[in-house]
Amino acid sequence: MVFSSPVFLFLFLPFMLFTYFIAPRFLKNYFLLAGSLFFYAWGEPVLVVIMLLSIGMNYIFALAVDAYRDSSVKLKWIMAVMIVANLSILVVFKYAQFLVDNLNSLLSISIEIPDIPLPIGVSFFTFQSISYVIDVYRKDGKAQKNPFNVGLYIALFPQLIAGPIVRYQTIAAQIKERHETIEGFAYGIRRFIIGLGKKIIIADSCGRIADQIFAQNPADFSTGLAWIGIIAYTFQIYFDFSGYSDMAIGLAKMFGFDLLENFNYPYISKSIGEFWRRWNISLGTWFRDYVYIPLGGNRKREVHTYLNLLIVWTLTGVWHGADWTFVLWGTYNGLFIMLEKAFLGKILKQSKRVFAHIYAMFIVVTGFVFFRSDSFSYAFSYLGSMFGLQGNGWGIDASYQLAENGVILIIALIASTPLLKKVCAWLENTAKQSGEIRSAGYRFAATGSYLVVLLLSVVFMISNTFNPFIYFRF
Repeated sequence: MVFSSPVFLFLFLPFMLFTYFIAPRFLKNYFLLAGSLFFYAWGEPVLVVIMLLSIGMNYIFALAVDAYRDSSVKLKWIMAVMIVANLSILVVFKYAQFLVDNLNSLLSISIEIPDIPLPIGVSFFTFQSISYVIDVYRKDGKAQKNPFNVGLYIALFPQLIAGPIVRYQTIAAQIKERHETIEGFAYGIRRFIIGLGKKIIIADSCGRIADQIFAQNPADFSTGLAWIGIIAYTFQIYFDFSGYSDMAIGLAKMFGFDLLENFNYPYISKSIGEFWRRWNISLGTWFRDYVYIPLGGNRKREVHTYLNLLIVWTLTGVWHGADWTFVLWGTYNGLFIMLEKAFLGKILKQSKRVFAHIYAMFIVVTGFVFFRSDSFSYAFSYLGSMFGLQGNGWGIDASYQLAENGVILIIALIASTPLLKKVCAWLENTAKQSGEIRSAGYRFAATGSYLVVLLLSVVFMISNTFNPFIYFRF
């Protein structure tokens, strides 16, 4: 089940909200857990067992950490087994075929394994499970004695499928006690509508442009069309993922949970380092706190710092998908972050903002070619068209695309910046200063605009082909 489907919007969500708010306080968590497992099982009726396995084993690992805290040797073994057990889920269900294919190619053998279905969102809930036990180990949170509370932390449906990755220490107190308010519920609705509009209206529209172009042979289309295709995909992946995060934050708020922000206008960045501090913030902080810092971070010699960065970013690429294109994409970003740390960052700070911004977006957009492509050969052929190496020029095909889809690309460009947010804040402040009548008028207009976005989203949802969130496969 996905947030941008009629079943979720008109059946599941209303039922969950109604029954949650009429349920006694002591039953609310149990009801949310049952609803979350049903939400996951809707599309994964068998693989929900993997989710339950993750919940059960990490509940036991956290209790074991508490029980053997005074024995450093046993504690290290528990943590080692915990990490291996959790990563084994990822290896078996996400990377097994990739590993076997590469082993067959390397050794010229023909090992065959059965098709293993990929549990939706397995990377997200696995990382969340690992962080729970590590936080207990670090004494950043107490081990839950109630297994249902652990289950709710890992399986809470607003963030279950595609994040944001919620740290245990962030939400532990809220699982035990939280307060739902009318203001919070209203904010949650508004935030959900914003995310729904991002996904349905902008991301899916840009996705259709990108899919149409990437379905062609790069050698056959022009430089202009190649740039339009990757720019459309750049907007698609941002509005798809940030839209999901907005919906997750909004839904959680309706049920009284406060989740941390996951995006902060990454496309206004002036360096790759800044971009990754603004993009998928929960994943970046997870790798920083649980991989980069334990490896030594920047506390040792520079060569160790660069090696740690390279490891983290290669793992980031691996996390996103079982394909060498993802590995290259992660390493590619890591190399530019290393260069910025070495010397490029100082140059960018001394440069004009417009040049730093052009640099950052050029690197990001170019990198997304590897992220979107199914193979190295396709990626390099696509890059060849982008940079005019195949001699096709701008092309009439690019002109047709702009004439047909230029408006949605302009809307996406504006919406990817803080401009709309600043305009709305200015209008609200001006209305408040102008008296109660204008302030009420602004609130009425704002409510109307949310209703328009919701209505348009529903119309687009019903009229267009189903298009799942990009990050579901991660």
